[in-house]
Amino acid sequence: MSIRDQVATTRVDQVFFNPNDWQVEGTYIFPIPQEAAVSNFKLWVDGEPVEGRVLEAEEARRIYQDIVNTLRDPALLEYAGRGAVQANVFPIPAGGERRIQLEYSQVLAAENGLVRYVYPLSTEKFSLEPLQQVSVQVQIESQSPIRAVYSPSHPVNVSRESDGRAIVGFEDSHVLPDSDFILYYSLGEVQAFHLLSYRDPGDQEDPDGFFLMLLAPQPESALEEPLPKDVLLVLDRSGSMEGEKFRQAQEALGYILQNLGAQDRFNVIAFSTGVESYATGLRPAGEAGEARRWVGRLGAQGSTDINRALLEAAAMADAERPTYLIFLTDGLPTQGEIESQRILDNFTQAARRNLRLFSFGVGYDVDTFLLDSLSQAQHGTSTYVQPGEPLDEILSAFYARISAPVLTDLQLEVDGVSIYDLYPSPLPDLFAGSQIVVLGRYRNSGTANVTLSGRSGERLETFRYAEQTFSEESSGQDPLAALARLWATRKIGNLLSQVRLQGPDAELIQQIVNLSVRYGIVTPYTSYLVTEELPLGQGGRDDIAARQFNELQSAPSPAVSGEAAVQKAADQGGMSQAEAPAQAEPEVSNVVRIAGSRAFVLQGGVWIDTSYDPARMQPRQVDFLSAEYFALANADADLAAAFALGSQVIAIADGQAIQVVDGGAVSDQPAQQVTPYPYPISTPQATPSAATEPYQPPQPATEAPRTEPGAAPTAPCASGLLPLAGLLLGFVLLRMRRW
Repeated sequence: MSIRDQVATTRVDQVFFNPNDWQVEGTYIFPIPQEAAVSNFKLWVDGEPVEGRVLEAEEARRIYQDIVNTLRDPALLEYAGRGAVQANVFPIPAGGERRIQLEYSQVLAAENGLVRYVYPLSTEKFSLEPLQQVSVQVQIESQSPIRAVYSPSHPVNVSRESDGRAIVGFEDSHVLPDSDFILYYSLGEVQAFHLLSYRDPGDQEDPDGFFLMLLAPQPESALEEPLPKDVLLVLDRSGSMEGEKFRQAQEALGYILQNLGAQDRFNVIAFSTGVESYATGLRPAGEAGEARRWVGRLGAQGSTDINRALLEAAAMADAERPTYLIFLTDGLPTQGEIESQRILDNFTQAARRNLRLFSFGVGYDVDTFLLDSLSQAQHGTSTYVQPGEPLDEILSAFYARISAPVLTDLQLEVDGVSIYDLYPSPLPDLFAGSQIVVLGRYRNSGTANVTLSGRSGERLETFRYAEQTFSEESSGQDPLAALARLWATRKIGNLLSQVRLQGPDAELIQQIVNLSVRYGIVTPYTSYLVTEELPLGQGGRDDIAARQFNELQSAPSPAVSGEAAVQKAADQGGMSQAEAPAQAEPEVSNVVRIAGSRAFVLQGGVWIDTSYDPARMQPRQVDFLSAEYFALANADADLAAAFALGSQVIAIADGQAIQVVDGGAVSDQPAQQVTPYPYPISTPQATPSAATEPYQPPQPATEAPRTEPGAAPTAPCASGLLPLAGLLLGFVLLRMRRW
């Protein structure tokens, strides 16, 4: 995809395979993003131009419903209300392929100062096999400077080649994408602030909204001259660091020293059995060359005196300047003070308010409790570099992000709307070329005045953003529904870290279980429930939380080091800082699906909204493919997305449970007694019933897909989605490239 001055050009390259021993005629349909006006539409089949047409939303809806009726497969209902591109493809020879290339342009509108681009990536979740590789690249070019760039739907990498050019990339493997790719960016502004908000119109139990703030202001003082800072590099040189990782650590420290600002100061502290410093105090950046040579002469030997090294670093901090302590270690404390809690207490008492600590744990023999506690107490982060990962690249990339502080000690105030549960909290420092993504909840909608303040050197900077709108009710299938799961991802990550660092707490575990079930997010407390038939109601969640709390209380204290401990710390840290919602593994998607902001689980062949409580809800039954069924889908986009899951569904709309029933496939149990899994995470042993699977005509076994020279690895053929009637949907693909 390429975007130039708000005109987006999207190119799609797909290959379809006919596994049958007879040729078929196909109809190619590709859904158009909501609110997109397509122009310059081009379509090729095997390199030859073909006739095609753009369908308006109402015409596309009729075609979608005809297909649903014919195939008894409701998958296309998710795209009700969207237009489509349509073309005929004939013939598709037996055992043959057809390559379809689509290109279309659209003008992107700006919303509250943000330009939004949407690509219908969710179409690919209908493949019967995971895609081996998914890659999306967006090139943005603008005559105005590009400021904030953010995706609320997917974790992206942003490369800024100049003020007016940025490349955004997303890659993943072995996945079935379940959400559209959404990208926001802003242009030209200096006091960059953007508010996105979402309120689930059908959630009567939890009516509060979700918001996201993008913070990227640039004080005039920072534009004129970079803010001076102090950098303290604390390097573990104990014997366990010897070899490749110590060489990489030396190279990474060399990179940091080489890239200090002209007004920066620094020092390097190397520790093992004893502590050795490059200098007795902070030194000017002009001495960085000599310090690099000093680091290069260091060797790895001795024990690990973490306590003394950190205290010496804390004593060097200047209360008048931003101070960043980068702490790198690969082992447990073995010299001097070795009790983690005492080391933490000692450093907390000695550290100045303006000091930020960023810890890097190398390998599996690190104390995750100590590193995470130190970083949290000093408003920093922990990074775990596992065996085989490039320490020098990770540390250098980190410093590149924090090399130019813009604002420190940030404070956020909102007048007019009540906000709560903000993540991150407290706010971190803001650095040049970056942005802070704040997630939270709000109780009352309407307009509010937002004030952001922080220090730029010795100056207090204040930014005021008047009349910001917190939406009262979001439209169905709003792309911003992802904000709910993103907020839940961050909150769960923070709650899990609290339990890990502070010990079992019944209230925290209850919150984790509730959020896990409601939003379909993996947690250690719900991963084993795939084999248990417990109700989705609050009583069932209470039982799960109580059981987990009791088990944790009676279990021995968890290890703070080792591979499992490091992986857990890394995973939870990633969740608490996530910039996109947690993604489910392919095997999990067999029994857990996301539709809008809602999570659904498969129980007894029925897809059930996790907010459904059989103890107090009496579902209204609707026959599959009936006139009432389509009327509900047409009137409510959230219901349409839920109905698209299968022919048997229980969904919630405006507090009312709607149960779609399919003739003889209806469960013998009364609807109110259905007891779905609270949250099945592990690979299920049972497959969905035939009534809930996509339509699959009889056909021979599919041969292994072929890969063209130079092409990326491909997913196995989803032949079951190629009906004998010859329908080719835009999401039935074998190989895909986008540029």
